[in-house]
Amino acid sequence: MQQLAQWAVVGLAAAAVFFFVRTAEDAEARRSCSALCQMAPNYAQRNRLAPDFELPTLSGGTLRLSSLRGKQVVMNFWTKTCGPCLEEMPSLAELAQKLAGRADVVVLTVSTDESIEDARGTLRTVLGAEAPFLTVVDPGGEVVGGRYGTKLYPETWFIDARGVIRARVDGARRWSDSLVVNFLEGLSDPLGCAVEFSGGRPQGPLAPLCEELSGA
Repeated sequence: MQQLAQWAVVGLAAAAVFFFVRTAEDAEARRSCSALCQMAPNYAQRNRLAPDFELPTLSGGTLRLSSLRGKQVVMNFWTKTCGPCLEEMPSLAELAQKLAGRADVVVLTVSTDESIEDARGTLRTVLGAEAPFLTVVDPGGEVVGGRYGTKLYPETWFIDARGVIRARVDGARRWSDSLVVNFLEGLSDPLGCAVEFSGGRPQGPLAPLCEELSGA
């Protein structure tokens, strides 16, 4: 009887440890996946490097994407004939202003308009001032369409400090929402949330958790 009692105590202790670990793991999964799940990107993975490119900037000179390694990049593709692009641009500017004090994040927009003057004039009209983010111009769409496969605008890509594409959002969003900043905080963790997105739907073992967190 004494031995049985000892085994019972050991069993209860093991069950308590198991329950504690599972509870802690669930809490961590909820913490790390909350922003990603609520963002509900059209694509999210961690196995593809962002194609490199070099394009002219509005301020003169050129910018190579790989020169931004070590920083998270929010990269938005747009054109002046895209109404939703222009509608979301003020909130993208607000996001850039929120992140202005951070050296680890860059907001970059890529215009497919015909010239630097064209893109600069459009931004001044929409924002009423100089844009608080970097802008490069891809007049022929060789980078936007050829290397990134973008056909419809706007489209926004999230690239981590290693140059890995972590998410893509199709269509206009309210980028000034604090959720976006929280999502960027999660990108600093190379492990982070294990949920992947394809076609706007969560994939993998944690997909049910993501559906719960997003209210889907």
